[in-house]
Amino acid sequence: MNGLVLEGGAMRGLFTAGVIDVLMTAGVRFDGLIGVSAGSSFGCNYKSHQPGRVLRYNLKYCKDPRYMGLRSLLSTGNLVGAEFAYHTLPLELDVFDIATFESDPMAFYLVCTDVLTGEPVYYRMDRVTSDSLEWLRASASMPVVTRPVRVDDGRLMLDGGISDSIPLEYFRSIGYDRNVVVMTQPHGYRKKPAPRWLWRMLMRRYPAIAEAMVHRHEMYNSQLDYVADQAMRGNALVIAPDMTLPIGRVETDRHKMRRVYEMGCEAGRRALPSVQEFLSND
Repeated sequence: MNGLVLEGGAMRGLFTAGVIDVLMTAGVRFDGLIGVSAGSSFGCNYKSHQPGRVLRYNLKYCKDPRYMGLRSLLSTGNLVGAEFAYHTLPLELDVFDIATFESDPMAFYLVCTDVLTGEPVYYRMDRVTSDSLEWLRASASMPVVTRPVRVDDGRLMLDGGISDSIPLEYFRSIGYDRNVVVMTQPHGYRKKPAPRWLWRMLMRRYPAIAEAMVHRHEMYNSQLDYVADQAMRGNALVIAPDMTLPIGRVETDRHKMRRVYEMGCEAGRRALPSVQEFLSND
């Protein structure tokens, strides 16, 4: 089976949105998709067949205090407004096509991190319900600026990027042996270690998350090596930006948002023939 693997990166995910909009518009289909953080909250639009939606709602609501920002953080404990961004917006304002999502045969997976263990949790989202939207929210819930999300089985979850930033190895383990991987950091990027004391102080209530963040650079760089090895073996095709994306993790500058999205579109157009050939050889 072939798959699409989408890294996270908060608003760097607009690059991913540009890439997948090009692939969607060209009719490229995958057997399965797995997304992390912004890779899941933006990538779900592939299964609902809604190119352009990610950029549209981000441009419209990026300055709305209900969507994201300091006001939301101070009033709710969440930088991104939980109810507005994951329930009101997709169900009422820029409507997510639930019928198409649920009828499309592509499997859709997302990654969260268990707050108590610091380990990744993989969730297959087949239906759009209040519970599954909370899993989607949990996948993109960054530590420190977001409260842990209690999902329907009672566990507390945070951002999947804490424990499995590029879930190519997991996807291969469940049968997706040829994968297109969309990255939001440029080729040659390596993550540097974060101050141990800082994460242990900030996340002292959740020591497993603190330890995962302390060692995250080791996990991430090991995954970069794995992706490179799979690409060399012909099992993966990687799409990545040519440069560090000129956007913050949290961004309200519409010009920057459009620019990063267009960078993704351009990367998608350049990669499209290679993607089509890669998948035709599956």
